[in-house]
Amino acid sequence: MSLRLRTALAVLTLAVTAAACGGGGGGTAAPPPGGGLSSGTPEPKGDIDAFTWVSYAEPPTLDYVHAFDYPQNMVLSNVCESLMRWTPDLKEEPGLAEKAVQRDPKTLVYTIRKGVRFHSGAEMTADDVVASLNRHLDEKVGSYWVSSFRNVESITKTGPREVTVRFKRPDALFALEMGASPGTVVSAASLKAQGKSFGTADGRLDCTGPFKLGAWTKGQSIQLDRFDGYWGDKARSGKVTFRFVPDSAARTNALVTGEADGGYLIPAASIAPLRASGAGTVYGGPNLTTANLIVSDLNGGPLADVKVRQALSLAIDREGLVKSVLGEFSAPALVPAPVQAWRNVPEARPAAPTAKRDLEAAKKLVAEAGAQGRKVVIASSNVSPEFPVISNAVQAAAKEIGLAAEVRTVAPDAFTALFSDPEARKGIDLFPTLWYLSATDPLELYGLFETGQFENYGGFSDPAYDKLVDAAGAEFDRVKRAHLTAKLQETVATRLPWIPLADLDNVMFLGKRITGAPTSISYLYYPWAADVGAAG
Repeated sequence: MSLRLRTALAVLTLAVTAAACGGGGGGTAAPPPGGGLSSGTPEPKGDIDAFTWVSYAEPPTLDYVHAFDYPQNMVLSNVCESLMRWTPDLKEEPGLAEKAVQRDPKTLVYTIRKGVRFHSGAEMTADDVVASLNRHLDEKVGSYWVSSFRNVESITKTGPREVTVRFKRPDALFALEMGASPGTVVSAASLKAQGKSFGTADGRLDCTGPFKLGAWTKGQSIQLDRFDGYWGDKARSGKVTFRFVPDSAARTNALVTGEADGGYLIPAASIAPLRASGAGTVYGGPNLTTANLIVSDLNGGPLADVKVRQALSLAIDREGLVKSVLGEFSAPALVPAPVQAWRNVPEARPAAPTAKRDLEAAKKLVAEAGAQGRKVVIASSNVSPEFPVISNAVQAAAKEIGLAAEVRTVAPDAFTALFSDPEARKGIDLFPTLWYLSATDPLELYGLFETGQFENYGGFSDPAYDKLVDAAGAEFDRVKRAHLTAKLQETVATRLPWIPLADLDNVMFLGKRITGAPTSISYLYYPWAADVGAAG
């Protein structure tokens, strides 16, 4: 069973990430998704002593096996590194492994980079890699990334600087995901010494990144200090302070006044005051995030009939949601995978359906299904003002086409439980999610609908679909795999185990004092803070 719950709390950030973006202080405005997003920010003109970054929440842990959400990974990406590296343009390159060779469909061999030092000063070895990766296979650890390892048979040291991964069946995505949290390498000695305190405010992280963990003041901030023994290019800043500011208005004020120098996940409501302040620039960059409605009961509820799902999809006013909730730099979508997931295989990207509302066609489908008056229960939460708006819009759409609809507001912890506990989903037909990918490959999303997958929350099952997922997962040629995935997308767009809403850009703000941070979602796994330096 997968415990990959990074999206469980990610959905709670819908209000934060689904934002409009534009230029501030004379900067360049970002266009809508797919329309020539910013490729980056200007190169720094020099080093800087320190800078401050705002985050909407404090990481509950910095243990990489439980790093499943924005606050954790935004910090951790600068302290710990992975075997491969996800670059700002969302490609993969060697990281702590200088080479990766797929010797056969079931054997992947990593050559470990020589001379890399942990923050403690000890040199990284193949033993550290084996210990770090094998934690995901230990049920007692409860890795949230265990689904990435579902096809792994063994991970062993096969030479002084060589680690071999053997698979039960071919898994083409595994190598890509080694650029994210699943591929993180930490000191094996540190893991043993720290025990349960590893990754907590009371423990330490002995990693290889350009920054090492400094003071962690619970409820307030985390400080990172430059690691001068770093194997790569030295960080441009001596230290970084992450401040936890849950209130979006307070975060905006901190950016406007200069108390904070920058931040990712800029709320839509913050764009206008940031533009007017002249304090810096708002950027929009490539993202791998979409807003969707998860159908959580495909085995008896009103949405078990595909005609009802199709009817509700036809009735939702996506344009209205984009304008009123998600912001001017999001775009309506009728497929759940983000547009940018196809960026490395543009020749294989299928044409997506257009988001066209048709109430009459929707009413006809409801009538054909004999579903008039049946009640659809939509779970929502008051964790942000946007959730009620989305839920109410879906409720209104359902009523317009002859369905009854109830919005059931639940507490944040109960909402999060929808992603991990089947019991929590009982009596719920539909709930919103903001879902991001951790590898630039659409199969990472469409593989979720394979029979029995943990994230297949509604229980979608189709033997032909499963066979195609297996074929795509065993295809190591990226373009050929993308063509197979395009067939999966066609099925999902028709059968609708999720009802898509919108495609979203990544949104960030940089104050006038600093520059260099990447604009893309790569910041979740790439050591972005090391690139930040003086703007002038």
